[in-house]
Amino acid sequence: MPRKARIDAPGALHHIIARGMERRKIFYDDADRDNFLGRLGAVLSNTQTQCFAWALLPNHFHLLLRTGLVPIATVMQKLLTGYAISFNRRHRRHGQLFQNRYKSILCEEDAYLLELVRYIHLNPLRSKRVDGMGALGTYPYSGHDVLMGTEKRAWQDDAYVLRRFGGKQPIARKNYRAYVKAGIADGRRNDLIGGGLLRSVGGWGPVKAMRRSGNRIKGDERILGDAGFVARVLEAAQEQLERKCRLSASGYSFEHLLSRVAELMDMSTEEVLSGRRCPKTVQARRLICYWGYRALRMRIVDLAKRLNISQPTASQSVTKGETIVRERNLSLSIHSSQCAKECSRKPLHG
Repeated sequence: MPRKARIDAPGALHHIIARGMERRKIFYDDADRDNFLGRLGAVLSNTQTQCFAWALLPNHFHLLLRTGLVPIATVMQKLLTGYAISFNRRHRRHGQLFQNRYKSILCEEDAYLLELVRYIHLNPLRSKRVDGMGALGTYPYSGHDVLMGTEKRAWQDDAYVLRRFGGKQPIARKNYRAYVKAGIADGRRNDLIGGGLLRSVGGWGPVKAMRRSGNRIKGDERILGDAGFVARVLEAAQEQLERKCRLSASGYSFEHLLSRVAELMDMSTEEVLSGRRCPKTVQARRLICYWGYRALRMRIVDLAKRLNISQPTASQSVTKGETIVRERNLSLSIHSSQCAKECSRKPLHG
């Protein structure tokens, strides 16, 4: 059976698990772990991806990320490829380091954010890497120490999590620690490491009860959330796929997009690509970045190359281009007879 495509969108919350081949070690020592964290921080910062929780174990790691303007698949490709090359060079080994496909589970934020933060940060304790809550609070290879204030990492969004536990930081940290401690007794939570129908509703009992009542619910192993959330995510993913197919079938390309934006801005295509910093040219590039990324599904790196701008500038231009489209009520034409409305996707974590 072919593997299902990953589901992603700006604002989507992902629990990511990556394991070594045949469950072999991917971290031999602290030098490996520090190398990985340096790369993780750089990739997250460059792609404007939020991180709420993380933990490194000898043969795997957990991340809790929210998609920014760069797809999670691109973020993970940069991270895993760079680290694997460095690891192989350092340890004089060859071949694949990680399993073929990391696990990425799109999660319903309101229901699962705090549960996942706790579950991920308890991994070192469950695996006997540390002994007790005191040691966990100073363990440098999970995000728990950042939330407890013993370590600072600019790429981890501790403030977003702590706000859920109180307004003042000392009180929030105390409440957070108590919440984590209360989760020790839960042990391994299989319901948090994969989606699917059973995990979305809590086991076979609820599934059977819903079937008896005639309530048909959806499940998907790529998604962790209630039936309504699963249905909304799948519907949004299908709409995005259909939109991309319509554009592709119509022969729409970067060159069509360039011509359309030049027409809207009353400019020549040469002026749009000129690299000038005048407001009109900057706005044109922002429109191309927005529609190129959202409608044509082009990669940020490819847009940056075509427009001769940096990747961070291209990423920021997506959001700014969306604002221009909304304020001026612009639309992206498909040839002369068709018109596609601006492809504004709502975040999936609502």
